[in-house]
Amino acid sequence: MEYYQHDLALVHARGFGQHADRCAPGLLDLLAPMKGGLVVEVGCGAGALTRHLLAAGHRVIATDASAAMLELAADALAAAALAGDTRAGDTRAGDVELRQLALPDDRLPAADAIVSVGHVISYLPDAAAVDRALVGMAEALRPGGVLAIDVCDLEFGRIRAGQGTSGRAGPDWAVIAEYSSPAPEVFVRDITTFVPDGAGAWRRGRERHENVLVDTSAIPALLETHGVTATVRSAFGAAELPPGMRAVTGVRTRPSRAAAAVRS
Repeated sequence: MEYYQHDLALVHARGFGQHADRCAPGLLDLLAPMKGGLVVEVGCGAGALTRHLLAAGHRVIATDASAAMLELAADALAAAALAGDTRAGDTRAGDVELRQLALPDDRLPAADAIVSVGHVISYLPDAAAVDRALVGMAEALRPGGVLAIDVCDLEFGRIRAGQGTSGRAGPDWAVIAEYSSPAPEVFVRDITTFVPDGAGAWRRGRERHENVLVDTSAIPALLETHGVTATVRSAFGAAELPPGMRAVTGVRTRPSRAAAAVRS
């Protein structure tokens, strides 16, 4: 299942960057000890958080599974740099690299920090895939490296039980989302988009997004076995995440038990 194809990626880029902006101050505080280090961003979308990371002085590898999102990110970062947007950093100096990468199968590069907002790993097919992605992140962190991601808890679905339909629109886009929860660990958005077709009419598109919900209280124990001491909270900083979403933050304090066993 391919998420965020061209039309929905465009709508998301134009109307849904607020979550990254709200999360950025708390995330940047967590990353302050890593200033100048390499940050791998998982699920960069159209680059809303990427600009904050660059402006804070980090080198960034921004990844996404969606080719359409990466195209929008490249355009947005280049335009911001040319316009002198301080959030963009100096992309021309090589501070950012964009890569198409899909967890849990693609390997993450070694990094001083790994960040992700927008419950990216909740888009994986099941809880086992979420665990594999978390392990991949832990193993990619350098000693002392920081992990900061958000993920949907089982509570996310319970809170939204019975939620019907929502819609939003901008000057050149509109989106309608229908919600359902066919199982306690699954939350579904059936999304319809409308964008201009370039010929005076509107093009209609449709995507079905299935999010897997997990017991986030079990995540620290999993990460601990891979050398990352982590906590689960309701926010990265002062700005609370949406209800049912959790911030998982941690530090790579030692090698994983598997690596230690190989050396012994």
